[in-house]
Amino acid sequence: MKFGAGTYGGTGLSGQRWARLAFISVVWTLVGLFFSSPIYFYFLGTPKQITLPRALAWQMCAVVVFALSTPLVLWLARRFSFGRQGWPLALVIHLLVGTAISAAWATYHIFLDAYFGGGLDGLRLSSFPRLIFVHLDKELLVYWIIVVVSHAVHYYQRYREGELRASQAQLQALKMQLHPHFLFNALHSISALVHTDPDAADKMIARLGDFLRLTLESSAAQVVPLRQEIEFLNCYLEIERTRFRDRLTTRIDVEPQVLDCRVPNLILQPIVENAIRHGVSQRSAHGHVEVRAARAGASLRLEVRDNGRGLPEGDAAAPCTKGGGVGLANTRARLQQLYGADYRFELSNSPAGGAVVTMEIPLQGSAAAGDERRDAAPDAAAPAPGGKTRPADTRAVSSRA
Repeated sequence: MKFGAGTYGGTGLSGQRWARLAFISVVWTLVGLFFSSPIYFYFLGTPKQITLPRALAWQMCAVVVFALSTPLVLWLARRFSFGRQGWPLALVIHLLVGTAISAAWATYHIFLDAYFGGGLDGLRLSSFPRLIFVHLDKELLVYWIIVVVSHAVHYYQRYREGELRASQAQLQALKMQLHPHFLFNALHSISALVHTDPDAADKMIARLGDFLRLTLESSAAQVVPLRQEIEFLNCYLEIERTRFRDRLTTRIDVEPQVLDCRVPNLILQPIVENAIRHGVSQRSAHGHVEVRAARAGASLRLEVRDNGRGLPEGDAAAPCTKGGGVGLANTRARLQQLYGADYRFELSNSPAGGAVVTMEIPLQGSAAAGDERRDAAPDAAAPAPGGKTRPADTRAVSSRA
């Protein structure tokens, strides 16, 4: 129930405001229904017995004034909230206005009780001040309950918004740490080729420019389609293949139906970089890195494999302590922030040799609509490293230096 100063501005009420008014009506209707039966049974054993429909009408009329006044009280509660600075003024306003509103409610209920309970003949104007004073405590209680509930909802919303902003800020900070980390490594590779192979260095600079353009275009996005993430990865892999020449081959194997699934922005590049750095660059023999993406039930499974030395026995966190800490640690932290406990992130040794990083995240995007949507795109294509596509019947997209 969030009513601000502009709730009733404009030519009509928005759908959200109608929903709030409907919620208020439902709440007070339930209150009226709840108190109808006690009124009925209270008068059942007295000479002034009333019927159940009359008791229901009595209580519905009693709560209608609360329902009509609740938006006004909510507006006052938000306009004069008990913050750190203005709480004295808010207290004075609510004491004065609350007492006036409660007195009006009491006057209405006095007439209502007289009409349904015994007739208006016995009502005397001289007794009004006393009757209003008798009813005032109950009416004030209703007023302050509305004010307290409004403040509770308001502070809960602020708490949730603060949590969301903090989470977004942390995600952005984690993601931005990857940029200087990647740039440092890319520039180091370029500097190593400037004098020995200027053409290769020039090619790496061009691809680095493409990579930066792509990342800047989606810098504000926390999640992107897998298709776009593969495009980022292809730019990076072309830089690395230029650097390692014949020592590195890469392969990307993506199921076409998951290309539009949403994945964290720049989630694959630091993992592939870690695989190249620890699985390829430290060996003189030919290195190979493979990326796979496929549906696994209600999840999207991403795998990065290399044919390096693998992980030391019993030490799955070894790459995180040997220079890969920024990429892998940030990846794990981002997954935690985005998905809570609903993700999987594992490092293990492959039976064929080398290390495997496996991620599973909730399936989000077109593939999540069901098997019908998956099977409805037989002509989908997976992007090749140069940005081109191959037919859908060829699931693997290979890149070789």
